[in-house]
Amino acid sequence: MAEPASERWDTIDRYVLVSADAHAGADVLDYKPYLASRWHDDFDRWAAAYHNPWPDLGNTTAKRNWDNDYRMQELDEDGIAAEVVFPNTTPPFFELIATMNPLPRTFQEYERRWAGLQAHNRWLLDFCSLEPVRRRGLAQILPHDVDDAVETIEWAASSGGLIAGVLMPTIPPNHPVDPVFYRRYDPIWRACEETGIPFHQHGGTGSPEFDLTEPGAAAVMFMEYPIWPGRTVPHMALGGVFERFPELKVVVTETYSILRVIEDRHLMDSIHASISGASGSPTAVQFGREDMLSLSMKPSEYLDRNVYYGVTGSGHLTPAEVPVRYEIGVEHLMWGNDYPHEEGTAPDSTTALRWVFADVPVEETRKLVAGNAAGLYGFDLDALVPIAERIGPRVSDVHTPLTAAEAAPAHDEYLDDSGARPFDPSARPFEGGAALARR
Repeated sequence: MAEPASERWDTIDRYVLVSADAHAGADVLDYKPYLASRWHDDFDRWAAAYHNPWPDLGNTTAKRNWDNDYRMQELDEDGIAAEVVFPNTTPPFFELIATMNPLPRTFQEYERRWAGLQAHNRWLLDFCSLEPVRRRGLAQILPHDVDDAVETIEWAASSGGLIAGVLMPTIPPNHPVDPVFYRRYDPIWRACEETGIPFHQHGGTGSPEFDLTEPGAAAVMFMEYPIWPGRTVPHMALGGVFERFPELKVVVTETYSILRVIEDRHLMDSIHASISGASGSPTAVQFGREDMLSLSMKPSEYLDRNVYYGVTGSGHLTPAEVPVRYEIGVEHLMWGNDYPHEEGTAPDSTTALRWVFADVPVEETRKLVAGNAAGLYGFDLDALVPIAERIGPRVSDVHTPLTAAEAAPAHDEYLDDSGARPFDPSARPFEGGAALARR
């Protein structure tokens, strides 16, 4: 239990850092006790044949996903006072982490995968209970069975705040499972609204299924990763979800840059104006005018009220993007270090913060790196003060701009022939998770 704070979180000379995007999961075999017993024999067969596809989950430091002491040591070294935990390791009956697997297409496949996700959710609750002041988890759901999803949302709400959100994979285009603007999902939105549990989407899901052995297929998959989760918010806004459920909170993490989010806001408003008749177009009004007239606000206004964005250090928040933060709203952006991913900022988060926030006012920075996430996920920021006083970066350090030498990209391959930095968010002046992977 943390010691009582002697000062408020927003007055101390250090930043309380709440990472709104971190990842963890059990060692594969450790999921078995969390499975319903009828699945144990099936689990043994699956585990015997399972092959781990991820190098960082096959080395000796993979334990940072489940070894609490080791993990907290690394978070302390990175200055992180608290974290919101997305999944990372492979749950039972999956081939990859759950958020990157194709959605089930049969009932039998759904039943097995759902059992595996329930095991992860139970494990996660225990994992969060080890650090009740510093950790919040996100339970996983699937879109196939609305009743199962609602039951999990209610289970999360009964966790005493430790499970503070739910995460659902993005539904690919032309998949047998309906897209999120269908009204069959209204019970899910209602349950989230009534319990205060935010609904999440994370980059890496929703890609159409195609043969990865074809030339360029893997590159296309990575190129398009941000596109598919980026469809969710427009689907919900234009589909009237936020009109019907005004208190629903939706979080989209590690997908588009905020520059692309701003483009989508303008596009949605333009489409709404055309179809509703506000633009005077005689053609566009033939397409769903009744639906558009049922919206009492512009789509961008729903986003201002209902949607939050996890802007991680994985190339999704750079100095080029910070100046446009007001177009989305400072109160709706949340920083994360993406620990322990190679593309994340740990163990260089202080350098990353200097790179991005050196010229941002302190009051705004406190919101972006802690206040907004704490409000959404229920962290007691004053209870985190003793931790931040011990490990947090000094405010003065974060607002000391990088020198020219410090600001040089960590990887020379991101420089063009002239030695100038291209417009590439990967051209960042720190290694981040690549250093963790070598430990």
